[in-house]
Amino acid sequence: MSSPDPTPASAVKPAKALLARYWRRNLQLMAGLLTVWFIAGLGCGILWADTLNQFQLGGFPLGFWFAQQGGIMVFVLLIWVYCMAMNRLDAQHQRDLENLKKEQP
Repeated sequence: MSSPDPTPASAVKPAKALLARYWRRNLQLMAGLLTVWFIAGLGCGILWADTLNQFQLGGFPLGFWFAQQGGIMVFVLLIWVYCMAMNRLDAQHQRDLENLKKEQP
């Protein structure tokens, strides 16, 4: 014997739409951050290193600096940005779900 579903049928469609929007935003955020990481890590550290080496940062060529330090710093910064953005997205999703529950009879 299965227990009855506590979610009314009228709330299933809006809840699925909220969940789909949540995951779409999450994937957009991840795609954007991975693009930044790709540009900083591979682009600045390897592909454009010779061009960037014309400039200095702390006495070191900029391309070398990105390959050794910059990629790691960008990665750590992106983790922090992801955590902050996901906290905000989770809070918004929770508010949307609570509002959806209040709207249901």
